[in-house]
Amino acid sequence: MGPFEPRSPAIVSLLPETKRRIDTAVARTQANGRAPSLIMAVVRDGAMVHFAGAGDEPDPDPDRQYRIGSISKTMTAVLLMQLRDEGRIGLDDPLERHLPGTPVGAVTLRQLLGHAAGLQREPEGDWWERSAGTDLDTLLRDVTADKLAYAPHRTYHYSNLAYGLLGGVVEQITGQPWATVLGSRLLEPLGLHRTTYHPTEPFARGYVVHPWHETLREEPRTDTGAMAPAGQLWSTTADLARWAAFLADPDPAVLAPATLTEMTAPVVISDLDSWTSGHGLGLELYRDGDRVYVGHGGSMPGYLAALAVHRPSRTAVVGYANAYGLRDASLGGLAQHLLTLVLDAEPEPPRPWRANAAPPPAEAADLTGRWWWMGREVQAAWRDGELVLSRIDQPAATPWRFTPEDTDRWRGRSGSNDGEILAVRRDPDGTARALDIATFVFTRDPDRLA
Repeated sequence: MGPFEPRSPAIVSLLPETKRRIDTAVARTQANGRAPSLIMAVVRDGAMVHFAGAGDEPDPDPDRQYRIGSISKTMTAVLLMQLRDEGRIGLDDPLERHLPGTPVGAVTLRQLLGHAAGLQREPEGDWWERSAGTDLDTLLRDVTADKLAYAPHRTYHYSNLAYGLLGGVVEQITGQPWATVLGSRLLEPLGLHRTTYHPTEPFARGYVVHPWHETLREEPRTDTGAMAPAGQLWSTTADLARWAAFLADPDPAVLAPATLTEMTAPVVISDLDSWTSGHGLGLELYRDGDRVYVGHGGSMPGYLAALAVHRPSRTAVVGYANAYGLRDASLGGLAQHLLTLVLDAEPEPPRPWRANAAPPPAEAADLTGRWWWMGREVQAAWRDGELVLSRIDQPAATPWRFTPEDTDRWRGRSGSNDGEILAVRRDPDGTARALDIATFVFTRDPDRLA
């Protein structure tokens, strides 16, 4: 069973009181927001552990499709990262390298992924979300140099157009349409069989609620063409839960876990006043107290979608509404609120300690124990094939984990020494005398210099 596959709901569940509070919040938001239907689901440890729905237009059903809008961008971003990991593109490649002749070709793929290129929000023409899209050649032909509103990294500026261009890069590199690449590289391997380019029954109709009459107007379901990588897709609650589980803990056969972690590092902070939100490589970042959630919101005419994931606890909330906007409410805000509710009410239990399967190799065994630098003590231990150094004076600090790179040479993989080199200094008899960590030299005796 892969880490992205839902496990039996009998293994993971929520307490009745937590479920009651979720159900109440969903019902209140649906009623106050005037949504024909509103759905929220909690995902934990790879399983959908609670499904809450309110409204009856249509009745809540985890297998019913809604439009996910800009959550499509998270999948486009993963396709780009797969191609990067295969060496077929570089994140700092200028767009010009892959789409020659583009007037905005100096911006990089990294800047486009993180909405830091300064590119305007929409392509030329009618409002693309409500109009049929054009093909890629037409989209590129209509992109002009004045689509750059700002210099790169001057400010955060959300751009749907950026993802239309990134979809074009996927097509150019693979020689296949974006939708075909998406299906073969993501939807099929992850079992997202109800995530589709066009709606497939059963699906919820999308509406705009009249502000005075409170009647429903059904919205068009357009094919957005070359802008599809920015917001075309349809999915179900069950499939979106599987995608959330993947973003929490990816299947290495689809995307390296380290690559997904790279996607969650901020490219730009979008809220400079309080630093509560930002954007990574295709993923939105939301800070709630000491926690950071990753995910994305989505909207298309008649639809809202939300995805928020807390990766350390493998917990997520996904949701839909089939109304274009909620009165006095935000679907994304509700998803983040429910995620915090679950994490506060039911924190992840401590993981059990397990003994190492084998003792450390000889070259690591004599590195374990106590070391000092400037009177500060660290303790080195062997854990799961790594040398782990913990600061005694700061027990809450992230330990320094090192993996072997060469004889008496180790590479830092966490904490403040991530990426740094630990070099072992030995006496003539081969005894480890000191640990040189990026020129900070630790010795066995607090009074001894190396």
